[in-house]
Amino acid sequence: MRLKELNLRSKIPPMAVLGLIGLIFVVIVDKFLSAYITSVISFIFLYMILAVSLNITNGFTGLFSLGHPAFMGVGGYIASLLILPVFRKEFFLPELPQWLATQQWSFFPAIVMGGLIAAIVALIIGYPVLRLKDHYLGVATIGLIFIVKVILKNNEQYTRGALGLNGLEFKTSIWWIYFWLVITVYVAWKLKFSSYGRTMLGMKENEMACSCLGSNVTALKIMAFVIGAFFAGVSGGLWAHLTTVITPDSFSPSLAFNLVVMLVIGGTGSISGSLIAAGGISLLIEYLRPLEEALGMYGLGQILISVVLLFVLIFRTRGLLGSSELKFLQKEV
Repeated sequence: MRLKELNLRSKIPPMAVLGLIGLIFVVIVDKFLSAYITSVISFIFLYMILAVSLNITNGFTGLFSLGHPAFMGVGGYIASLLILPVFRKEFFLPELPQWLATQQWSFFPAIVMGGLIAAIVALIIGYPVLRLKDHYLGVATIGLIFIVKVILKNNEQYTRGALGLNGLEFKTSIWWIYFWLVITVYVAWKLKFSSYGRTMLGMKENEMACSCLGSNVTALKIMAFVIGAFFAGVSGGLWAHLTTVITPDSFSPSLAFNLVVMLVIGGTGSISGSLIAAGGISLLIEYLRPLEEALGMYGLGQILISVVLLFVLIFRTRGLLGSSELKFLQKEV
C-alpha cells in the first residue's frame, strides 16, 4: 500500500501541483485580502501573461518584437466594443454602424474575439515585418504601436478618438486573469517541449542550420508571432475591464520596454523565468510609486529597473534561468 501511494505521488505532474498551489493562493487573495492588494496581484498576473506570451515570440525564436502593446490595444478595443451595452453605445458612439451597435456579447467570447482579431492583424503584418531582423524588427514593431494609436485616435466613429471608452463594466476578476494565465503557461509549455518548440529554440541559435535541415523557418516565426499576439489581445481585453477604461494611450512603448526587461531578466526561452521576473518587476514598480510621490522623483522605478537590467546584461547575460526551467519542473519534460 505504501509503494502504491509513493507511485501515485510520483505520477502527479509538477505543473499540476504548481497550478493547484496557484488556485489555493487565488482563493486566499479573493476571500481574505483587501481590494487594493487583489488589484495589485491581478496586475501582476496580467504582466505574467504578457511576459510568457512575449517569450513565445521573442524567447523561443530569437525575434526582437516590441509590438505587444499594439496587439493589446487591438484586442482591448474589440472586446470593449462587443461587451459595451447597446444603450451606452447609442450615447457614446451614436455614429457606430448598425451591425456593431446592436451587438452585446458576454465576457468570455468577446475576450476571445479580441485575441483572434489581434492574431489576424499579426498574421497580416507578420510576413513582411518578420523578414527584418534584430533592431530593425524592433523599430518596425515599435512603429506598429504608433500606427495602431493613430488609427484609434482618428476613427472617432468607433473609438471616441483620444477620449477613449470610459465607464466600462468591471468584469475582469482575479479568477478570469488566473484562468488565462494557466492557459497561457500551458500553451507555452506544450509548445516549447513539442517538435515545433525545439525547432524554434534551435532556430534561435542557428537559423541557417535549421533552414538547411528542412525546417520552414518563416512559418515558425509567423506562428510564434501570431500566438503571442493572440494572448496580448486577450490581455488587452482583460486590462480594459479591470481598469474600466481604455484609450489610445493605454498601451505605450514604455510598456513594451517593461515587458522586454522582464523577458531578458528572467531568461529568453524560460517560461518559469518570465513568471519570476514579471512578478518581481511588477511588485517593484507598484511599491516604488509611493516613494516616487514622496520624493517627487517620478520615473525612479524605471531607473532602478534599467540598473537591474544593466547588471543582468553584464554579469548574467542569459538572464536568471537562460532557456531552462526551474529544477523541480524538469520532471514535467
